[in-house]
Amino acid sequence: MERRPLILVSNRGPVGFIDDGEGGARVVRSGGGLVTALTGLIDIVPVLWISAAIEDGDRRVAAEADGPFPIPQAGTSTTGRFVVMEPEVYERYYNVVANPMLWFIQHYLWDLSNVPDIREEELAAWSEGYVVANDLFADAVVEALESSPDAVVMIHDYHLYTAPAGIRARAPEAFLHFFVHIPWPQPDYWRVLPPHVREAIVEGLLANDIVAFHTQRYARNFLLSCEDLLDLEVDYEALTVNCRGRTVAVRHYPISINARGFTELAASEAVRQEEATFLRRRRRHLVVRVDRTDLSKNILRGFTAFDVFLDRHPEFHEEITFFAMLQPSRQDVPEYVEYVTRITDLVSRINTRHGNTDWMPIELRFESNLPLAVTAYKHFDVMLVNSIFDGMNLVAKESVLVNERDGVLVLSENVGAYEEIGAFSIGVNPFDIEAQAEALHQALTMPRAERRARGEAIRHVISENDIAKWLKAQIDDIEDLRGRAVLPPGTQG
Repeated sequence: MERRPLILVSNRGPVGFIDDGEGGARVVRSGGGLVTALTGLIDIVPVLWISAAIEDGDRRVAAEADGPFPIPQAGTSTTGRFVVMEPEVYERYYNVVANPMLWFIQHYLWDLSNVPDIREEELAAWSEGYVVANDLFADAVVEALESSPDAVVMIHDYHLYTAPAGIRARAPEAFLHFFVHIPWPQPDYWRVLPPHVREAIVEGLLANDIVAFHTQRYARNFLLSCEDLLDLEVDYEALTVNCRGRTVAVRHYPISINARGFTELAASEAVRQEEATFLRRRRRHLVVRVDRTDLSKNILRGFTAFDVFLDRHPEFHEEITFFAMLQPSRQDVPEYVEYVTRITDLVSRINTRHGNTDWMPIELRFESNLPLAVTAYKHFDVMLVNSIFDGMNLVAKESVLVNERDGVLVLSENVGAYEEIGAFSIGVNPFDIEAQAEALHQALTMPRAERRARGEAIRHVISENDIAKWLKAQIDDIEDLRGRAVLPPGTQG
């Protein structure tokens, strides 16, 4: 099969560069599930990865390269290209529109009786920030297509909704694939935005050949949005939309993890070192959560449910610990700063109410420590994932994959992973604190044979639907729709 090159486009690329203070730049590998997932393509086909220049070091590298540059440790066939924009443009694009505006809409986070207020600042951030930034991304893609017209363009996430329209206008024959990695809400929630903004978002996505989501629910919500907001012809059975004489395919591909790689990580020396200390402190029962301090993660209700559980089941006092490792997120957004304070205050109240000098029911850590997180994954009795809404939530998959204690997953029905593994977890409504408290008790008292069977079923799903299958399903659909060969993962050219 032909090795058709790929142009990957995302706000953050696989590496960034930090000024080293001596006239050079230090390479920093990017974190996050999106970058990790997409790096699986690097060794399969030639890739140009276009991303925003965020740090001064990025801008230095962009200026020195004056075009594509080699990505360190990514092989000779993979290059990067930075999109450079004025800091004020990036601020408006990223910190006013994408975060929090679009993020809050797509996770149903706005308290609509109070916020948001769409005023001159927000309208200017849209037209002079988000649209401008997306046009700059489109310019970079069009330039790349001029030297590689046969490339497939794969664009990722909510930062870049209007870029495809700019690409399509100047490269009408390009094949554009767009993946939305967060929830897509029902159409009425998009009416938070003025008509010209929400219509530009949907029309921008419809400039693609494929628009992809993690779940069937989100794909259907997008089709509903096309029908309701733009009055377009939608085929719910074929999962297509007719727009401007083109048929756009709408698909759902549930993202997963590198099961073998994560299992190897769980057996690593770094994890064994964390285990030695962790297990010395472990009490009879262990509840775990590992999250960013994002409002969508529903952390406060999770702790409140544990408080209710402790009230109703005093027999667990001094026998249980709720270990919560939280990575501070978006601390430049006031709502997120306040959220961290509320989390800390609530944990303090719960520990004061129930704890004593020898036992604190909640062990709260604000840090990012992957070996420690994996240690907690291996030894939990209950993993709590109670997000309000989540695109997928890979913690739900990673944690059960490596768990060694027949632990039980308590999983929000509004998490993308619920479509795949909800039947083998204890499903909860993320707003129902009583149900979450009861789910904790059910999980802790469940017979071992049932716990083991549930865990084995989840591990089977994860192993059968790993990250390679996620990538292959997309590339197979691109090949099918384009009618020409694209190299799927694992295939030799």
